[in-house]
Order: sequence, then structure tokens, then C-alpha cells
Amino acid sequence: MPLSPWLARQLRDLQRQRGHALLLAGPPGLGQYALALELARTWLCEQPGPEGSCGQCTSCHAIDVRTHADLFVLMPELHAMAQGWPLDPRTQDKIDKKELKPSKFIRVDAAREAIAFSQLTASRGGTRVVLVSPADRLNIESANALLKTLEEPPGSLRFILSTEAAHALLPTIRSRCLTHTMEWPTEAEALSWLATQNPGWPQADLALACRATGGRPEQAHEWIQTGWTAEAWSRLPRQVAQGHWQSISDWTVARQMDALLKLCHDLMVRQAGGAPRFFENSQLPASPPMTQLNAWHRDLVQASRTMEHPYNAGLLQEAWAVRARQALALHSAT
Repeated sequence: MPLSPWLARQLRDLQRQRGHALLLAGPPGLGQYALALELARTWLCEQPGPEGSCGQCTSCHAIDVRTHADLFVLMPELHAMAQGWPLDPRTQDKIDKKELKPSKFIRVDAAREAIAFSQLTASRGGTRVVLVSPADRLNIESANALLKTLEEPPGSLRFILSTEAAHALLPTIRSRCLTHTMEWPTEAEALSWLATQNPGWPQADLALACRATGGRPEQAHEWIQTGWTAEAWSRLPRQVAQGHWQSISDWTVARQMDALLKLCHDLMVRQAGGAPRFFENSQLPASPPMTQLNAWHRDLVQASRTMEHPYNAGLLQEAWAVRARQALALHSAT
């Protein structure tokens, strides 16, 4: 899929950056990885233009099929597998034999492979690129292993790091990079792009999808493709308050937690006299006291920190449903 207009605009600016290490940082859902990959593609392209890579040359094709010899992608194994990047043969063999679980973090062995890559001669005689994503998934050992190479990369080596949690990076990593803060699309850009991706959808529904994702149109498009509807989102706050979990029971755990945090946020904002961000005011149940909402928010934040643990998903959902009903029960019948 071509880059969205707001990412294409940033790509044009970033092509002029001459630093050896670039950090793309911002909140989740702004396209850090997509922009990082397209920037790497542009740096390695045989015929780059003002708008980025040509998309037709041998280099661009090699990236498309994940075989470019001058690009090293440093990712957690789970992310690499999801994006189609090949793993080290030994790691892949251990995973296939169930001797190793795919990691959610970047192992130090993988960081050392990136360092070994940095010592190689470019196969095409030009730039080489190490793409690290998400960079906040570097553990202390892997981050420290990269420091010297990140500070003084040999030859024409360039680093691109992308992250949705820059605060989680070691200060020594951040200080060695030129940081680019990801830009938000304008409302007009977001709605225009969503309309082209979802022909036939009412403008009001697209606007609500964009609102539901906090102004992130690419995420809104992903939700629409997986069955999201404006009607279901509008009913969600009162259904959760009444203990009805069926409408979101088939969502991923992360997406369920996202919806609960957004609901709690909007109720807290309204209770403080502000305007809700993710839901329409008329869609929300009556707000319980702020002390009650604060307690629920603390519980949600604590639960979000452990939701990647291998708990039973059904029991986890049941616990969250009960807690939401408790938090909102006294004021949900409106």
C-alpha cells in the first residue's frame, strides 16, 4: 500500500537528513514502522526521486521479498514473523522444534548479528541500513551491545530506529540519534484518505472511526477491515456498563483494554467538565464519582502492564468485565 499523504510528506523531509542514526518517535498508530521501512527503501534505491524510492529497481524488489543484502532488520521475533522478515536460521530452527518461544523483545544475540552486519562490505557498493523496530523492545543487554556501533557506524552504515515509546529507550540510545517526532494527519487529510480506502462508507461513520482511534486514520481503516461498525462502537459504553461483554468478546485482549481505557478517559474528562474525545457525549453512561473513576483507571493501567503475560484470555476478559460493571454499576441506568 502506498504511503498515506502525511507519511509521504514526512518522507520528503527526512530524505534530506544526513545524520547516521535517525529515531522516528511518537504515540502508537502514527506509522513509525511504515515510514522507517520506506526511508530505508529510499536510501537503498537505485533511482530514488523526490517522492522516495522508485519501487521498480532490483533493490526495491529485494526489500519487497525480504532478501536485501544491505538491509538488516532488527526486531523481536514475534514482530519479524508478523512482518515477514526471516529469522536467523538457528533461531528459526529452535522455534520450529519448540525449543524456543518467539520473543517479544530484541535479544542480545540478534543485536550482535546487527553489529557483525555493520562490519561487512556493501554488496552494491553504497549505503547499508540497520532498521530497529520497535526500538523500545531492546532490552538492556541488546541496547548496550549496539551503543558503540550506533555512535560510530563504519563506512556508509545508517541506522533507523522507530518507536511508540521513546521514554522506554535508554538515554544513551536516544542521545546518539537525531529524533524525528511523528506528525499527526490533519482532520481533512484523515477523512479524505479514509474515504478513498473505504468507498461507500458514510462520512459520519468514517469520522466516528477516526475519533474512536484518537485521530489515527490508518488504525481506523484496520478496524473497519476487521468488522468495526459505528453502531457497535456507539453502543459499547452502555453495554460495558451493564455488564454485556459479547460485543467485544472476540476482540484481541489489547484492543479490549484500549476500549476500556478510552471509555474511562472520556468519563473522567466529562466529570471534570471537558468534552469526551473517543465517544460522543450521548453515547456515554452517567459518570460515577471521580474517586471511583480514578480507582478504575489505576486498575486498568495495572492490568495493561501484564496483559501480555500468558493468562487465560477468557478468565482475563471476565475479570475485566466484572471490574467495569463494578466501576459503573451505580450510575449506568440512564
